[in-house]
Amino acid sequence: MALELINEGGASLYVASGEAGVLGYVAIDSEIAGRSCGGLRMLEDVTPDETRMLARAMTLKYGLLALPQGGAKAGVLGDPDAPARERFERLRAFGRAIAPLLCSRRYVPGVDMGTTATDIRDILRSAGVPVASRDLRETASGFYTAVSVMAGVSQAACRIGLDLSGSTAAVEGFGKVGSALAGLLAGSGVKVVAISTSRGALYNPRGLDIERLQRTAAQEGSRVVEVCRDGELMNRCALLELPLDVLCPCARGGSIDPTNAGRVRAKILSAGANNAVRPEAEEILRARGVLCLPDFVTNCGDVLGGTMEFASMRPSAVAAFVDRAVRAIVLWMLEESDRTGSAPRAVAEALALSRFASVKAAAEHPTLGAKVFSAGLSLYRRGLIPAALVRWKARGYFERLLAESPYGGG
Repeated sequence: MALELINEGGASLYVASGEAGVLGYVAIDSEIAGRSCGGLRMLEDVTPDETRMLARAMTLKYGLLALPQGGAKAGVLGDPDAPARERFERLRAFGRAIAPLLCSRRYVPGVDMGTTATDIRDILRSAGVPVASRDLRETASGFYTAVSVMAGVSQAACRIGLDLSGSTAAVEGFGKVGSALAGLLAGSGVKVVAISTSRGALYNPRGLDIERLQRTAAQEGSRVVEVCRDGELMNRCALLELPLDVLCPCARGGSIDPTNAGRVRAKILSAGANNAVRPEAEEILRARGVLCLPDFVTNCGDVLGGTMEFASMRPSAVAAFVDRAVRAIVLWMLEESDRTGSAPRAVAEALALSRFASVKAAAEHPTLGAKVFSAGLSLYRRGLIPAALVRWKARGYFERLLAESPYGGG
């Protein structure tokens, strides 16, 4: 096993290799107190550049929310649908290769595309890293991401005077995030006319039966668009160019780039996927009057919701808080964009990086209170502090975090 550091500007990129060649990558974009966090995904075509961009997105999310974590990401080259034994061996080999990063806690992995909490626990154990009893529990991260995307849609609709009831939307990617989001859209009166998976897109201008699609997807996965013939089966890329009010990319990054941005006909774009829109494409969309919300804002529900669930907060309370927080962020961002003439992304990035720098400085010079908090957190991770006590304290903590932010309580 080998781990090689490649620095070519931006995030530090580590290439993990084994006997059969490259196993995958770890990108560390930023650190706080020598640590960074971010999901570990398993895909056959993950690339170094994609991993770096995803790590940057994590820095921006943590900064936006003022959570004391550095941003990182990892990608394992492999088929997530491979036989269990083959998949396990691939993940375990990757864990052994990146053991120096895992054992030092310089990189703390989480669940991402193609992986589960069980996978991450196995990777850590293969590297000799103990897993605390409250770490890596299954969470509703996909649902919380859907909640934050929906919050972006709702606030953007208010901004441009769009009545969501009776409006039209398409969801690219009908996985954990996309399927939950489609349900939230339909529940708000939005007519979801198209969805897509890796097998293609399903389109019905009269609206799709989202509940039926959700039930079928739970059984058939990406084949849902082939099994449910409630509409026209079309090329998945064509979904992005349909006449719509709302477009929600929830698949892989880069689905909207300069080659197709000029053909996007939606009024609002709110993404569940990281880096769904290339920077050059955002400029094209803005020039055409499309309200394109930054992805690290609209999909931050996974980070915020996962952190709140770790603190033993109830899922219903977590979802309500994520909705309120993201609405407040989007409102502030759009008002600042109007006031300064800057693009929404530029406004949000400046805030995220400024807050990240403040959190980093505070973490590197901890007060006595911060040290006591850190010691208590360690005990809680090991199951030595009751969940009920932490839940009670956590709500006040997150409320203060929101109230003290530039975007306020919404």
